[in-house]
Amino acid sequence: MEVFPGVFQLKVPIPNNPLGHLNSYLIRGDKGCLLIDAGWNTEDAFQALHGQLESLGLGFRDIAVVIVTHVHPDHYGLAGRIKQISPTRFAFHIWEKALIESRYVHFSELQRKIGHFLRRHGVPVDIADPLEKASLPALDFVTVAWPDEVLYGGENFAFGEFEFEVLWTPGHSPGHVCLYEPTKKILFSGDHVLPTITPNVSYHLQSGSNPLGDFINSLHQVQRLPVSLILPAHEDIFTDLAARVDEIIHHHEDRKQRILEALDRGPKTAYSIAKQLTWNVPGNKLLRLEALQQRFAVMETLSHLELLRMEGQVERASHDGVWWYGLCSPR
Repeated sequence: MEVFPGVFQLKVPIPNNPLGHLNSYLIRGDKGCLLIDAGWNTEDAFQALHGQLESLGLGFRDIAVVIVTHVHPDHYGLAGRIKQISPTRFAFHIWEKALIESRYVHFSELQRKIGHFLRRHGVPVDIADPLEKASLPALDFVTVAWPDEVLYGGENFAFGEFEFEVLWTPGHSPGHVCLYEPTKKILFSGDHVLPTITPNVSYHLQSGSNPLGDFINSLHQVQRLPVSLILPAHEDIFTDLAARVDEIIHHHEDRKQRILEALDRGPKTAYSIAKQLTWNVPGNKLLRLEALQQRFAVMETLSHLELLRMEGQVERASHDGVWWYGLCSPR
C-alpha cells in the first residue's frame, strides 16, 4: 500500500504474536530502494515480503539499503537472509551492533546472568529458571547480519526525493532510531511511538542505568518535531504525534504512582511489586502471563523503580543478596 508518494507499507507477519505483523516501509530511490525494518526470519515472513515486492515490480536485489530501527527479532531477524541473496547494505545504531553477539551468537553467558539478575530482584528460584530461558525460542527467528554502516544519531542522508535525519531514540532498546523527513513532515517511528500500545521499556543487563528516563527524554525529542504523518512499526498509521506522546508519558507517570502506593506499605522487591500491578496484556496479572511476558513485566517494573530512584523518591538496599526498594526517608 502506498501511504505517501514514493513510500510503501509492507506487512510482514509475526508468528504467534497478538501484534500480527510488522510494518516495514519501502522508499523508492534513483538507484534502488530503502527498506526500513525487515521482520522475523520465518518462511511465511520471507514469502510475504517477497510477494509484496513482486507486486511492486521489485525483488530483493532492488533493495539498496536496509535500516533496522533496533535489533529485536521482529525488526532484525530477516535481515541476514536478505543479505545472503542480495547486495543490500545494512545500517543500524552502534549500540544495537554491540548487542548482537551476546544476544544471538554467544548467548549462554547472557542467559546465565539474566537468571542471576532476576533472582537478585526477588524472583523465586523455581520461577526464575523458566524466565531465564524465555527468550531462547526467538533465536530461531533470527539470521545474524552485521551492519555495513553504524549510525550514531544526527546523520542526514538523501534517498531519492527524501532527505532523512537519523534520530537516536533510546529507551525501548538502547540504540533505537527513528527516521525523520522534515520537508515532508514524516516520522518513521519504529517502536518508539505506537498509536495505542506502549512499547516495553525494561531495565536489564544491557539497558543502561535509566532506560525509562532515556525513553521519556526521547519522547520529548520527537514531540516537538513538525510532523503530519507518523509511520509506526506496529498497528496503524496516525497523525497527532504530540497528543500520543502526552498519553504515553501520562501512562508512565500513572505507573510510577501505582508503584509509590505499593511502597507506601513498606519496602518490596521488584518482583513483589510487579505481582501487584495490572498489565495490559492477555492474562492481566503477573502470574497469569507467559514466561517471557512475566520477565518483561518484572524488568519494566524495575525501569520505573530506577527512574524513581534517580529522581530521589525511592532508595535501594541489599539484604541477603536481594535488592529491596523503599520510599526515601524524610530528610
